Formats: sequence, structure tokens, C-alpha cells
Amino acid sequence: MFNLRMNSGEQLYIWQTDDWPNWRYDLSALTGPLTEVSRAQGLLLGRLADVGLALRDQASLAALTEDVVKTSEIEGEVLNVGSVRSSIARRLGVDIGAVAPVDRHIEGVVEMVLDATSRSSDALTAERLFGWHAALFPTGYSGMSKIAVGQWRDDAAEPMQVISGPMGWRKVHFQAPPAEVLSVEAARFLAWARDETGEPALIKAGLAHLWFVTLHPFDDGNGRIARAVGDLFLARADGSPQRFYSLSAQIQRERKDYYDVLERTQKGTLDVTGWLSWFLGTLGRAIASAQTTLDAVLAKAHFWQRWAGTPLNERQVELLNRLLDSFDGKLTSRKWGAIAKCSPDTALRDITQLLELGVLKKSPGGGRSTGYELSD
Repeated sequence: MFNLRMNSGEQLYIWQTDDWPNWRYDLSALTGPLTEVSRAQGLLLGRLADVGLALRDQASLAALTEDVVKTSEIEGEVLNVGSVRSSIARRLGVDIGAVAPVDRHIEGVVEMVLDATSRSSDALTAERLFGWHAALFPTGYSGMSKIAVGQWRDDAAEPMQVISGPMGWRKVHFQAPPAEVLSVEAARFLAWARDETGEPALIKAGLAHLWFVTLHPFDDGNGRIARAVGDLFLARADGSPQRFYSLSAQIQRERKDYYDVLERTQKGTLDVTGWLSWFLGTLGRAIASAQTTLDAVLAKAHFWQRWAGTPLNERQVELLNRLLDSFDGKLTSRKWGAIAKCSPDTALRDITQLLELGVLKKSPGGGRSTGYELSD
């Protein structure tokens, strides 16, 4: 128990309550959401059972790529999708043709997510968490700030707070437990993570996410690592090292609600039924969204089956795959040349051939430059 009170003098944070961390929840109120999530999982896995191994690998690649990109996007960091996809494909042994360059930072985020999901049955230890943290910050810096990497924070400069707003008008949303208790608090969390504690698997995933992000044990990267911790327990619940949905992507779509429910929970009591209800609802929507991702994977496979006998050059294959992977904006001959690194004349010949074959068609609307899209 902690006696520290914040500047307001009244508001206790969840970790300061007398019975911390004895989580409570109303399982009867969560039965409906648990049933809905199980139903959504069954529908998705049923569809995946009917496709071949190669398509399952492609679906997993798409889900993992989205997970890595979106868990960083939640923190305001934009990663190159092509680079993330290339890094994951190489590690999974999935052939995606042309690959994009990958930097150390992207490799680190990919390593953390894949370690959490593909090795979910391995124990969650302090050393493993330190490894994830070091992978996220390979240079020892977060932006321009030097941080302690691969170790618990020490609060040498100031308490660990979650804040928003400009200087002079900042709002403190949450203050984490002080550094001097972290070793004890982290050991308690990790013992719970290791032991069989009786909660339904999906409930444990939601509690793990909440517990870790409440401890906020690192100088930076706590949100991303909390979501990786949650993904580890979700992978255990699924009983599969392959991922076919992304909770991080759904959290990004519901980012404001995520921060609102997290703040309410961390300023509330140890009855976290509300948090778990939100977590399970978001998880259900993430699994439902994965059906759309699977639709895209199947459509891509059918596209290449249809055009398998048509001779195409490497530039055409690369750009068609870009279109199949949700090309951003309108594809023009100028963009074609820039992406394929060829002359305008070569780009126009490539496009003209695909128009004649019926692979591409002109986009409606016209405008200053002609756009092209898949004919199917």
C-alpha cells in the first residue's frame, strides 16, 4: 500500500488503494462480451481452416504488419508500411517479391511483436521485457532525449507522469508508482503473469495490459510494451503462434476512447469490470475487422491466379501488388515512374500494356492527370 497523494490532495490513483493489486470484476457482466469474442474467433478461424497454408501465412503477415504499424502510430510515430512488411516477411519466411529497406528502429519493433506472439508460451520475465525495451530504443535515445534502456526507470529527473497540453497548461492524466517500489511491483506482476491464477484467458490478457501500463516501468515505450504484453496473453488464449487480427489497430481506431477508459480506470477502484468490458468489446471488433483483411488476402490470391499465365515484367508485378495492398491515393504514370524508378515513357508503356490486357482501367473523374486502377 502507498500513502502518497497527488497534488490535488484528494484523488488516489488505482495503485494507491489499500488492497492493490487485488483486481475485482463481475464475471457475470462479462459473460456476454466473452461469448461474442469467442464467436468472432470461431468464425475467423473457421474461414482460415478452409484456405491453404500459404494464404494463412499471407493473412498472418497482413495482421502482424498492421499490428506493428498501428502500435507505433498510437504513440504518434509513423513507420513505413513497406519496410515493416519486408522485415516481418523475411522473419516468417514469406516470399513477397521486391522488399523495402529496413532500419534498426523498425527491426526493433518487429522483433518485440514477433517475440511476444510467436513465443507466447515462454515465461514473461524482467530480462525479456528489458530486451523488448532495448529493441525499441537501439540508440539509447527517445527522440533527442537520452533514456535508461533495458532497465526500470529511476525517476532521477521527475516522477513518471502521463501529461498532455502545452507548457504552462499541462494536464496530468496519471502518475505512476515511484521508482523505488518498481522492483517489488514488477516482481509481483511477473509472478502473476507466470502462475496459473484462475482467470479466463481473455480476462487475463486485459488485466495484463492494464497492470503493466499502470506500472509504467520504463522511461519510454510503456504503451507499446503494454500492448505487446497483452498480445502475448491473447496468443496464449488463441493457442496459436500465428496472429490473424490486430488489437493495436483497433485501439488506434478507437484511440480517444482507449485513453479515456484507461484514465477513468486508473483513477477508480480495483473493480475493473468497465475496463474489461471495453477491452473485450474492442477485441471483438478487432477480430471482426480481420475478416476484411482476410477478404483482401483472398482477393489478392484470386487476382494472381487469374493472371498467372500472363507475362508481366518486374515493374508491373511490383505496382500491381502495391494496388492490391491498398495503394494510397491515385496511381498515375508519374507515380508509376517514381516507384518503379523508370522513365515516363517506360511507365506509360507498362500501363498501356496492362490496359490492353484488361488488368488495369482508367479511374473515373479524370482531372489534371489520368489515374489508373485494377479492372477487377
